[in-house]
Amino acid sequence: MQNIAATNKKAYHDYFIEETYEAGISLLGTEVKSLRQGRANLKDSYAIIKGTEIFLLNCHISPYSHGNIQNHDPVRTRKLLFHRKEIDKIWGKLSQKGFTLIPLKIYFKRGKVKVEIGLVKGKRKYEKRESIKAKEARREIERHLKQK
Repeated sequence: MQNIAATNKKAYHDYFIEETYEAGISLLGTEVKSLRQGRANLKDSYAIIKGTEIFLLNCHISPYSHGNIQNHDPVRTRKLLFHRKEIDKIWGKLSQKGFTLIPLKIYFKRGKVKVEIGLVKGKRKYEKRESIKAKEARREIERHLKQK
């Protein structure tokens, strides 16, 4: 059972999602408590590979409301927990032109915080318009079927 803490809705609009990976994330105690309250924002966040590790940048997790002076920095760099073979596989695909690593959602799985990372390729403006038209057409068809 998954308890979703945050989703990146903009990623589904701006990118073609080629593959998704699940990873753990290295967090502090107050960050986990803040995530349980659903106080996270994945907009404009991305992941990079440094050496043999993958890091999540620009992910905003608000400070815990009942925290003290040792509360965490909201936009600090966080390490993602991948197996070495997965990192090598991602590195091979990421080296191709146009691919990026974007977090799609943060959720709790059996009490642990997990991040779904997507290997994505950017959409152009006309491709975004086409996907919006297709979505509206699908809604219209469902509306007609529901009326009958």
